[in-house]
Amino acid sequence: MALQRVLQVVGKMDRAGAETMLMNLYRNIDHSQIQFDFVTFTDQKADYDAEIIELGGRIIPILANNPIERMLKLQRFLKQSPEYNIVHAHMSLSNAFHLLAAKGAGVKHRISHSHNTSNGQSSVVKKLYEKWAYITNKRMATYKIACGKLAAQYLFGTTKNILILPNAVDVDTMITKAGHSRDYLSKTFKDDGLKIIQVGRLNEVKNHQFSLQVAEELKKRNIDFTMYFVGQGPLEESLKATVDDKKLTDQVKFLGVRSDITEIMASSDYMIMPSLHEGFPVVLVESQATGLNALVSDQVSKEVDLGLELVKFLSLNSVENWVEHLISSKEHRYHNETHIAKSLKSQGFDAATNAQKLSQIYKSL
Repeated sequence: MALQRVLQVVGKMDRAGAETMLMNLYRNIDHSQIQFDFVTFTDQKADYDAEIIELGGRIIPILANNPIERMLKLQRFLKQSPEYNIVHAHMSLSNAFHLLAAKGAGVKHRISHSHNTSNGQSSVVKKLYEKWAYITNKRMATYKIACGKLAAQYLFGTTKNILILPNAVDVDTMITKAGHSRDYLSKTFKDDGLKIIQVGRLNEVKNHQFSLQVAEELKKRNIDFTMYFVGQGPLEESLKATVDDKKLTDQVKFLGVRSDITEIMASSDYMIMPSLHEGFPVVLVESQATGLNALVSDQVSKEVDLGLELVKFLSLNSVENWVEHLISSKEHRYHNETHIAKSLKSQGFDAATNAQKLSQIYKSL
């Protein structure tokens, strides 16, 4: 069988949810049969670039000033690259532009992949764009994939004829690594007390300002704790300024982008996710794989609770309620690792299994 190259369309291959999910699949695909190449819309170096190249993939930057110019440049590239007969787009509503480009270039198989359940608040103009994007996505996609049922409803308006491909992780590797990393944070940062992590891009939707209100209340109550923000983003400087203003510099640490997420999760007491909205965050699959308790905004899809009694949904109306849950138990609730592995795999969250499933789809097209 000739090597099949599939063009993945993403914004930038940083350590974010959809990108991490895609890398989990990419690592587990047979590269002698299928190879991924990545169209990105930046010339800045991304977190996964080096690994992609090492695995045999290509990174194709397309630089443009607006979505229309980007679409036309992508179409031109595809016309000049007939080896791609599958384009797999991962950018939610923006998939509409990329599928149109693929259609215009004569690409036969066009996959739209939904990773979100909401696009936040919308103005009138944005709602008109959303309506066009929904219709275009449904018409231009020859195959539709979503990370969960709510994500399917969001982008396609239905779950019928949509492949639900959960945001999978390398279950066995994560569980094994977590078992050897329970004191990782204590050894690395010499912090005692309650250890709280928030993993995600430092942007508005992740709601780190709420987390800082939680930290402020914990300090008022004289709780011995450290809160770790893992990630980077446009709000980093303003969040650091808030930490200074609230005199939380001893309690709140910014760790930046990390490659030791499993170890950090395995040695934390809680993960918090006070997001304003989310799809199906892969970090919540990762946290449950490590046996970590998570306090999660009730604006996050309930699908993320995988039945391991490790996810608690809370309203964003009460900072005090979050604090009470954080201080009610400082102990991990370690589940039987065999049970965790069996449960995640049976629910479709194993990357190796999902990579085989995706490979069969590509081969059938």
